[in-house]
Amino acid sequence: MEIVIQKFGGTSVKDSTARKQALVHVKYSIEQGKKVVVVVSAFREPGASYTTDGLLNLVHNDQSKLSTRELDMLVSVGEIVSATVFTEEAREAGLNAIALTGREAGIVTDDEFQNAKILNVDPTPIKKAFKTVDVVVVAGFQGATKDGEITTIGRGGSDVSAAILGIALKAKQVDIFTDVAGIMTADPRLVKKARCIKTISYDELANLAHNGARVIHPRAVEIAKQANLSMRIRATYQQPEDLGTLVGEETPTISHYRTVTGLTSQTDLTQFSVTTTVLTSGQIFQLMATQKLSIDFINITPNSVVFNLPQSCTELAEKTLTNAGAKYQTVSNCAKVAIVGAGITGTPGITARIVNTLTKRHIDILQSADSYTTIWILIKKTDLTAALNGLHDEFLRNHQFTVAQ
Repeated sequence: MEIVIQKFGGTSVKDSTARKQALVHVKYSIEQGKKVVVVVSAFREPGASYTTDGLLNLVHNDQSKLSTRELDMLVSVGEIVSATVFTEEAREAGLNAIALTGREAGIVTDDEFQNAKILNVDPTPIKKAFKTVDVVVVAGFQGATKDGEITTIGRGGSDVSAAILGIALKAKQVDIFTDVAGIMTADPRLVKKARCIKTISYDELANLAHNGARVIHPRAVEIAKQANLSMRIRATYQQPEDLGTLVGEETPTISHYRTVTGLTSQTDLTQFSVTTTVLTSGQIFQLMATQKLSIDFINITPNSVVFNLPQSCTELAEKTLTNAGAKYQTVSNCAKVAIVGAGITGTPGITARIVNTLTKRHIDILQSADSYTTIWILIKKTDLTAALNGLHDEFLRNHQFTVAQ
C-alpha cells in the first residue's frame, strides 16, 4: 500500500470552488493507485466564525477569560469543520473517504496547550481505515494528550501534522498545497521577476520559512529533514502534473551550488539601541524576558546592545526600559531582509555585493548579521521594494532553478 500525504491550507479549502480543485489532486493520486491522507487547515474565509480568528473573536481574543486548555477546545473546531466538509464533498465527488480528528488519527502531544509538541503518532487508526476507504481526511493543527485532552500545535501546525503523519505512515510523498506555484525566489508581490525554484534543500527552505516566507512552517521542514522525507510545495490551482518545488537533501543532482537561492523579508519592526552605561547587557535582556518579549536580530558590543522587536511590542519595551532608567534610541518602521543560499558558505565577496547593490540605490543598512547560509540586513521599510528588486537582479537574475541533468 503506497500512501501519500496531501496538506491543503486555509486558502485551498476556503470555499467549494477551492475544495473542488483540491479534490482534483486527491482523485489523481487515487487513480495512480495510491491511498491518500488529506490534512486540512481551518477555512480562511474573511468574516466567517469558523476560521481560527473567527472562533477566537467569539471569546474576545486576547482578552478571553478562558484557560489555554479551553482555548484549544475552541480553536480545534475550525479544522474539524474543515475536515468534515471536505469529506462530505469528497463523497459527493464519488470518493470513498472518512474524516478523523487529530486525536482519532493517533496524534499524541504534551500538555503545552496552544503550542503543544507532538510526542508520537500511532499509525494504526489510519491504516485500519485504509482497509475500507481510499481517503482519510485528518483535521490538522491538533492532537490530544495521553489523557485525551484536546491540544493545538501552534499557528501553521497543519504543516507539522502532515510531516509527522508522513513519517509515521512511511509515506512516499508529502505535498504541501498553497496558493502559490511553489517556493519563489522572492515575494512576487514585491519582485515582478521572481520565479519558482524547482529544487531546494531542507536547510534553505527552513531558513526562508524562519525569515518570513509563509509557504510552510519551519518546524515541518525540520521534521522532514530528520527523516529524509520527500516533500513538495505545490499550488492547488495548478494541474496534478505541475510538481512545484521539490524539497530534499543537498546532493549533486540538485543545483544547490547557486550562491543565493532566495530572498525573504519581515516588516513592521522597531530597532532598539540600548547603552550599557546604566544597565548591563544581561540586565537589559532579562528585562525583556520578564515582559515575555522575544527579541530578535541581536548585536552586542562593549558599550551597547542592539535588537529588534515587532512594532506591536514597542510601547511595552519602551516603558520597561524607561522605568529601569535605561538610555536607548529606537528606529521604527524597519524591515529585515534575509539573503538565503547554501552557496553563501565559503564564497568571498557576497557582503560586498550586497552593500554595493544597496549603496547604488541610496539605501542605508541599519544593522547586519550572518550565518553560514544566510545574511540578514535591516533597512527602512520604505526601501524594502527597491532593496529586494536590486538584490534579486544582483544574485538571482541569471540563475536557473532546475534539476541538474
